Amino acid sequence: MWEQVEGCELDEMWSFVQNKDNQRWLWLAVDHSTRMVLAYTFGKRKDEVFKELKALLEPFGITMFYSDDWGSYERNLNPENHTISKKNTQIIERKNLTLRTRIKRLCRKTICYSKCVKMHDIVIGLVINIIEFGWFSNIPLHQFRT
Repeated sequence: MWEQVEGCELDEMWSFVQNKDNQRWLWLAVDHSTRMVLAYTFGKRKDEVFKELKALLEPFGITMFYSDDWGSYERNLNPENHTISKKNTQIIERKNLTLRTRIKRLCRKTICYSKCVKMHDIVIGLVINIIEFGWFSNIPLHQFRT
C-alpha cells in the first residue's frame, strides 16, 4: 500500500510533436513535502487527460491539491481540497524548469523535437524516471540531455 500524501502540486507543461500546431502536454503531480514526482501523463490540455492523472493519484489518498488556475483543476477537484496559488506551486515550477533544461524536447524554442507521439512520450517518460527514481544511477545525469 502507498503512503498517504498530504499535499500534491499539479501542473502541465507544453511541448509539441512534428510542429508547434501539434501540441502535446506533460501533466505532472509532485508531493508537496518530499518534492518527488508521484505521477505524470501525456495528452492534450483537456479535462480527460487530467482525469487520467487524477486516477493515477488515487492510491496516495491525497488530502490537499495545489495548482494554478487552469480550468481542468477547478472543474475536477473538490474546492475544499484545492488551493489555487502560485505560492504553493513553487516546487513543481522548479521541477518543470529542471526538466526543460534537461530535456530539449520540452523547450519552447528548440531544434530538437519528436517526429511521433509514441517516441515523444517514451523519451520524456524515461528521462523523468531516470532523474526522479535513479534508474541507471551509474550514468551521470548530465548525459541525459535529449
